[in-house]
Amino acid sequence: MSQIQFIQTTPDQLQSQITESIKNELSEFLLHFRPKQIDEYLTRQEVANMLKINLSTLHDWVKKGKLKSYGIGGRVYFLKSDIVNSLILLTPKSIRHAKG
Repeated sequence: MSQIQFIQTTPDQLQSQITESIKNELSEFLLHFRPKQIDEYLTRQEVANMLKINLSTLHDWVKKGKLKSYGIGGRVYFLKSDIVNSLILLTPKSIRHAKG
């Protein structure tokens, strides 16, 4: 095993250099980082299974504008990102209110 010696470098200076190097690497990474987009199209049945609802509930939510649907040739599709984005964060108060 090889050893590295730091001559005339204090532990604080070493820590500072390491921290600065990590910050630079992270900054460079974040400049080029693009999160993966969820752009998969799902069928009505796949959405119903994903949300654990039946098809009539899904149809009702589309009619009420809660979910956006897309169609081609008599087929109905949903964009997965639309489904994920339509979900809202529930607070403890809203959960109590929803239960009745």
